[in-house]
Amino acid sequence: MISVIPAYSQEPGPPKIPEPSPEPQPIPIPEPEPIREPFPEESDTEKIQRLTKENAQLKEENLQLKIQVTELNKIIENLQAITLEQIKVIMQLVQQLQEAIFSMPYSSPTNL
Repeated sequence: MISVIPAYSQEPGPPKIPEPSPEPQPIPIPEPEPIREPFPEESDTEKIQRLTKENAQLKEENLQLKIQVTELNKIIENLQAITLEQIKVIMQLVQQLQEAIFSMPYSSPTNL
């Protein structure tokens, strides 16, 4: 007797669809801490007094810096004048040396 096996039983079945992997849980963003007052127990009057004092100190520091800048500018001007005078003296010495070298008739400069 011949047994008949259906044709579909020998054919491979379609591949199974893979199960989707579960999505990871998102990392929660931490809540930022509220910004605290720098001087929480300070009243408005105390703040005004503190800021007025700081302002006066800054004005005094600014005045001192302006004085220093003025003094440094004067020093720079003096140094520029000194430098120009030194350049003039050097140029005069170079001129004198040129005159001395070129006024020597046919003598060697090494004999100076």
